[in-house]
Amino acid sequence: MLLQSEIASILLNGLQQGAIYALLGIGLTIILGTMEFLNLAHGALYLVGAYTGLIVFQETALSNGLLYSSGITTLGFEGGFLAALFVVPIVGFGIGLLMERFVAEPFYDRPETDQLLVTFGLALIVEETVKNVIGGNTFQSIAPSTIFGVNVSQPISLPLVGLFPSWRLFIIGIAFLVIGLTYLVIERTDFGLVVQAGTHDSEMVRILGIPINRSYSLVFAVGAALAAFAGLIGASIQTVSPQIGTEQALVPAFLTIVVGGAGSVRGAIAGGLVLGVIISAMTQTYSQWAQIVLYLFVALMLIVKPEGLFGSAEVGE
Repeated sequence: MLLQSEIASILLNGLQQGAIYALLGIGLTIILGTMEFLNLAHGALYLVGAYTGLIVFQETALSNGLLYSSGITTLGFEGGFLAALFVVPIVGFGIGLLMERFVAEPFYDRPETDQLLVTFGLALIVEETVKNVIGGNTFQSIAPSTIFGVNVSQPISLPLVGLFPSWRLFIIGIAFLVIGLTYLVIERTDFGLVVQAGTHDSEMVRILGIPINRSYSLVFAVGAALAAFAGLIGASIQTVSPQIGTEQALVPAFLTIVVGGAGSVRGAIAGGLVLGVIISAMTQTYSQWAQIVLYLFVALMLIVKPEGLFGSAEVGE
């Protein structure tokens, strides 16, 4: 029988992994729901976020990189990861704008198979480009030793859990802060209302005269920024390699929206957390069965509740 400390540890690790899945799922579901566009390059955006974070982290660290070679050895705080927190979402947003304009837009009215082929091809191009430019080596995670002047390299003692890496607590906090802000934007702003309406019935939104097409670029860019940010978060706790876009991001992102329901931000959050806890529980108990149990759970969801936890039948029809 699992002890209370083990259960608490599973839940915390599940929150951490689930937050990454939720960030990926939110980005994918608002693109899929609003534009009905199947983006298999979503994992590539995660990959770009991870490598951009790695480069920014290395080049702005005060012990090496561009700042160090320029004679800047102190800023009063640890620059590497903080700089990445600002740069990575901006890079993801910019790439999202370009993808929507030059990749997605020409294929809006094309069959879904065309969308799958072009985005899968784009994902392969990104992966191969990373291999050729940066190399196929695996890089260690980019967790800093301090953040805002606080030492995060040492574990801290938590009630029930015991010792837990303080850096991972910070990651959970920053990830859920972004998830919460995204949820508020979707639920409380005019932009969010257009996105919600578009995810339920984009054709009706157009008939009502709402210029949803103008929001497409912004929706795509926000989704891309969330995927890139998820890549940065993932790179701070896991190794970075050119394969992570598919292995650690694309498949989990689609599983998340299957469980949560396509087109639902609440569903993406719930689905990500459920899958994160399952992976955490299986990894901590029977790691060899983790992927099998995960896919069995998703298959069961498709049989019992095919629209997902918060999905609607209209989305994707």
